[in-house]
Amino acid sequence: KSTLLYCVAGMLQPGASQIEICGRPLAQDAQGAKRSLGFSCAPERLPGLLTGRQCLEVYAAAKGLREIDPDTLELVEIFRLTPFLDRFVDTYSLGTRQKLAVLLALIGAPRLIVLDEAFNGLDPGSARSLKQHLRRLVEARRASVLLATHALEVVERYADRAVLMLSGRIVQVWSAQEIAALRESGDGLEDAISAAADAQLSRLP
Repeated sequence: KSTLLYCVAGMLQPGASQIEICGRPLAQDAQGAKRSLGFSCAPERLPGLLTGRQCLEVYAAAKGLREIDPDTLELVEIFRLTPFLDRFVDTYSLGTRQKLAVLLALIGAPRLIVLDEAFNGLDPGSARSLKQHLRRLVEARRASVLLATHALEVVERYADRAVLMLSGRIVQVWSAQEIAALRESGDGLEDAISAAADAQLSRLP
């Protein structure tokens, strides 16, 4: 899953096919495609010798902004990250780095937000605030969110579509209606995913 997300973010080159972001091909128009993209890197990939504020400013400049946008600054406050902004990233805890990585993905109101295990290390309050913020963006049709996660309760409650990947291949897809039906039946998405994974693995030689 991380390999797929790195391809979407332009950090890896796919061996076949083409990636388009908001109608712009990543291979031929990387700058145009990435203008609509927000990608949350792994916390350990953040530059340790920059402060949190400097990271935000660099990302804002890369998006063509003169300053950090108000929506991001509001989340800084909600995440209680303000006291850490002028400290070097290499002094941050995992949870604080995760918050910063998510904020970097949200700068500049991207149309596609790509998150890889974004809730790992977040305290419950910050995780709840992030879920609510993402839901508002999606409901207002301001952004789509591509989330790779093992937290199936997040998928079951918030996702419009769920995809199961095994060994780098998509083996099953659930629509919003199917997810809702599973929830109402009491079986839940976790049971459906486990059954689908077991069925696929049983076919292996």
